[in-house]
Amino acid sequence: MFNTERQAVEAQVRSYLESHAIPAPDEFQWSSIPFSGEWGISTSFFQTAAQEARTRGREAGPRVPVPQRAQEIAEEVAEFIGTPPGFSRVEAVRGYLNLYFSTGEFSRRVIDSALEEGAAFGSGRRKGEQVMVEFSQPNTHKAFHVGHLRSAILGDVLCRILEFSGYDVVRANYFGDIGLHVIKWLWNYMKHHAGEQPPEDITKWMGELYAEANRRLEENPDLEKEVREVYARWDRGDEEVVDLWKTTRQWSLDGFFKIYEILDISFDRLYSNSEAEKPGKQVVEQLIEQGIADDERPEGPVIVRLDDLLGLKKEKYRVLVVLRSDGTALYSTEDLALAIMKFQEYDLARSLYVVDVRQSLHFQQVFKTLELAGYPWADRCIHLPYELVNLPGNVVIASREGTVVLLEDLIREAESRAREVVEEKNPALTEAQKQSIARAVGLGALKYPMLARDNAKIVTFDWQTALDFNGQAAPYIQYAHVRANSILRRQEGLLPEPLTPQHELDPTEIELIEQISRLPNEVQRAAEEYKTLHITNLAYDLAKSFNNYYMQCPVLQAEPGVRDARLRLTAAARQAIANLPVSYTHLTLPTKRIV
Repeated sequence: MFNTERQAVEAQVRSYLESHAIPAPDEFQWSSIPFSGEWGISTSFFQTAAQEARTRGREAGPRVPVPQRAQEIAEEVAEFIGTPPGFSRVEAVRGYLNLYFSTGEFSRRVIDSALEEGAAFGSGRRKGEQVMVEFSQPNTHKAFHVGHLRSAILGDVLCRILEFSGYDVVRANYFGDIGLHVIKWLWNYMKHHAGEQPPEDITKWMGELYAEANRRLEENPDLEKEVREVYARWDRGDEEVVDLWKTTRQWSLDGFFKIYEILDISFDRLYSNSEAEKPGKQVVEQLIEQGIADDERPEGPVIVRLDDLLGLKKEKYRVLVVLRSDGTALYSTEDLALAIMKFQEYDLARSLYVVDVRQSLHFQQVFKTLELAGYPWADRCIHLPYELVNLPGNVVIASREGTVVLLEDLIREAESRAREVVEEKNPALTEAQKQSIARAVGLGALKYPMLARDNAKIVTFDWQTALDFNGQAAPYIQYAHVRANSILRRQEGLLPEPLTPQHELDPTEIELIEQISRLPNEVQRAAEEYKTLHITNLAYDLAKSFNNYYMQCPVLQAEPGVRDARLRLTAAARQAIANLPVSYTHLTLPTKRIV
């Protein structure tokens, strides 16, 4: 926002350094001064002092210690540049040049930027780099349960953050559409449910049939031979079995995408186990030819002794099994092929895998195997591990037994609980309005806890916290957006024209402006660190600051000049909340625009 002023200061500083034969840096590094009631930026002269000492050498006489010399240069520069336009004061402290902005001017810049840039406020310039994020990865022919929730939400929001920060993002999903679980389902359907069509709750029904298949097989283990026969028929391309597999796989996908639509999640590329199986076997043959994999068939599997190949004496990567002794594929077989497919199809700067923490060693092994095989992009494959979600009562999720909490049921419960709150707070709303708000509040309540914890920490979910309108939860953030809308709806006509506040800003106004100004930097930080919590923390801080401002500062009742400034600040806060990449559809409520 102050690029012109900063560049003018840099030109002055460079001029001073050059005129005094002090080495000038190729590029000045600026950082924000920690906010304490006023805003500023700072640059250090330690490197300059060190470079000067190296350049002048011993012939210049006794060396001045670098910290002392850095402070001398900072003081000289501060005296030379005075107080540049746009700044309120300049100081030299411990080798740093600190420049503080005029409070009124800074406030105007922040507010004007938010309102002029609108939906783009906080976003980064296009980086010209493509990043793929693979997430969700449910298995067809099983229920879509709560165990899939964090991957789906975390992956989606990481995509939103990366896109908003300036990356070109490819959203990918990798379905488990073949394997013993699928064959068990097909066997049970063919024998006991032939011709049945799925009901409206597709994934629930698919999960029930899978659990039923396991119960039948546990009660009568002799039936396993029938399952093996179905697997053999599928493997040799039997038309009946393959056609049924394709049809029922699509039933699963249809059910999944109903849930994705509710969650406002989309994908650009769908991969599947079946698509990667044959290419994976070809990759394994190449590894054998390269001497990377040891083929111990038929007595044993095909393995990659990673620690031995790397000459490691201490166990780190261990041994990766890449093909079973009978020649059938494993997850590793398919993941090797999948990585290659991704980089063949797209020009990726990075390929991110949002998969739970229990697969950490697996991905280390797969990526290291690709590196040994000579793929130059192997180090651009990054596993983003996440921990699991604990539900009230420590519910154990097990698709095999059918003891699952279905995601559809959790969404319905979220909406139902949110609807009770809506009925209590706004009984006069129409039925359509109540339902719309309940959906937004309910989904926000589900999403926020998944995003507000470090990826590597377990999320313990409980309804009381998730639906708290006064705490660190989505409804609290949504309510701040609603309050801003409420003020702006009562404003008749256009927003006031841009202005520099002439009144003494209340501390709550200054704090709110500070939180709005953080959005661009926090977006970049979250994108580089792959941490959604940076944005959820800002969302809470922003909502809290707005609510404090709302309680302390009259807007519509203020005198005209103050009223105009506060109307613009309110509109800027609303825009910043709406732009948070964790919010989008479900953390903010519908906005009535002022044009």
